[in-house]
Amino acid sequence: MLYALHELAYNSALPFRFGAQAARQFWTSPLNPASETALGRTAFASAELFESVTRRYGKPAWGLETVRIDGHSVRTVEQVIWSSPWCRLVRFARNIGDLKRAGKPAAAPSVLIVAPLSGHYATLLRGTVETFLQDHDVYVTDWVNARQVPMLEGRFDFYDYIDHVRIMLAEIGPRAHVVGVCQPGPPVLAAAAVMAAENDPNRPASMMFMGSPIDARLSPTVTNRLAEEKPFAWFESNMIHTVPWPYPGFGRQVYPGFVQLYAFMSMNEARHHDAHRDYFDSLVKGDGDGVDKHQQFYDEYLSVLDLTEEFYLQTIDIVFQSHLLPRGLLQHRGQAVDPSAITDIGLMTVEGEKDDISGVGQTQAAHGLCLNVPEDRRVLYVQPEVGHYGVFNGRRFREEIYPRARDFIADNEKLSAVPGRTETAA
Repeated sequence: MLYALHELAYNSALPFRFGAQAARQFWTSPLNPASETALGRTAFASAELFESVTRRYGKPAWGLETVRIDGHSVRTVEQVIWSSPWCRLVRFARNIGDLKRAGKPAAAPSVLIVAPLSGHYATLLRGTVETFLQDHDVYVTDWVNARQVPMLEGRFDFYDYIDHVRIMLAEIGPRAHVVGVCQPGPPVLAAAAVMAAENDPNRPASMMFMGSPIDARLSPTVTNRLAEEKPFAWFESNMIHTVPWPYPGFGRQVYPGFVQLYAFMSMNEARHHDAHRDYFDSLVKGDGDGVDKHQQFYDEYLSVLDLTEEFYLQTIDIVFQSHLLPRGLLQHRGQAVDPSAITDIGLMTVEGEKDDISGVGQTQAAHGLCLNVPEDRRVLYVQPEVGHYGVFNGRRFREEIYPRARDFIADNEKLSAVPGRTETAA
């Protein structure tokens, strides 16, 4: 019912949005003599703000047709290497000629960036992908909005997620490097452990976890406390809703992206109020930089996707309530998940000192679980003065975290004795 009411509210506001768009055009028209007056600028800003907060934000484009590498422009081509109803494995193939002009070799370590499936699209990691493209052949998991998947395609749960990681590593080829950003930490570690136990030739050469709840019992945050304090039945009763018609996934039970978005925004309500007030002021003043900065952030932040009921509820149970992985109780397809089976996969953990989503200690717990990873293949790093988002994006990520990640991958590439993949011309 909530999902249907949400859609009704959105559709009911359509006439008002059209009115706001008309007002915006009227107050910016060069034929309107009042357009540059204080009244005109305020009227325009009011219409723009209303339209922006009531708009439906679709999936953003990656926008990585070119990247800057050592001061040179390098073209890339977005290639779908593999897909299922739930995910596309996307590769950003760099142009070999452009790489040569930038002084970069065509052979580079293959890196799979596993994006979080927790409400936002994978494009939230655009800056992460762009940075890793400096030195790597980059692949990323581009998860599909559950409301777009017809019921006939069946279920997608926590264990299917693990299977997807395994399949995508196999598609990339032997001894790629995997980076789990936030939510993927536990299933990526589980996939690596199972692959190591089976001596799978496609097991990764290294794994990197950034702000991940490997053991959510440590340094619990507001999010962790909510998951622990509420009984499992509360999440079943209050967080799961039915996809309405006319979406392709009509009838599917999901954890809606808009519910997750409202929860995140309520955690920092004052900050979002201030941001929109500043946006209004920038519109009135004609401050293009302030307007662009706000729009770039919120165009991404307000774009959300739905999660399947089974994946969401199993994640609540396995990761945040029962803590099966750190307790050594997780099983996958009848096989025990034992991180101590990992002996030749490098391990790097990255945490933010001010992370209010995955507290300090939750990610580095992977080191205690992976007992048999050699010491010379481990890196434990806590980045000062950054929160959750700063662990994988922003200036400190580019200047302080990424160089360490790049060196870690390079070291493990040598130890794995697998040459880098020669990239296809783009």
